[in-house]
Amino acid sequence: MSINNLQIVNAAHHRNGVAGVPFQVALVDDPNDGDTKLVIMFEQQYFTAVLSLDKLIQNEDIDFGSNSHRGDRFDDELRAELWPVEEPA
Repeated sequence: MSINNLQIVNAAHHRNGVAGVPFQVALVDDPNDGDTKLVIMFEQQYFTAVLSLDKLIQNEDIDFGSNSHRGDRFDDELRAELWPVEEPA
């Protein structure tokens, strides 16, 4: 199943501590669900977590099943923009 028309509202690169694994964080408008998603994407493909920001704010909902989304689907559509492949120098 494909998701289309995701719009990145804002994105930032984070370090996970001094020796930790870096990750990208993005706010993404999702017209398929009519809400904004919080996407946390690590460099390794399919290491992506997605939560509805609206459910987090309105209901403090972090439960699996009610506020869990298929990270692989978001990874497929957003990875190229959040983790662009650098060309060798």
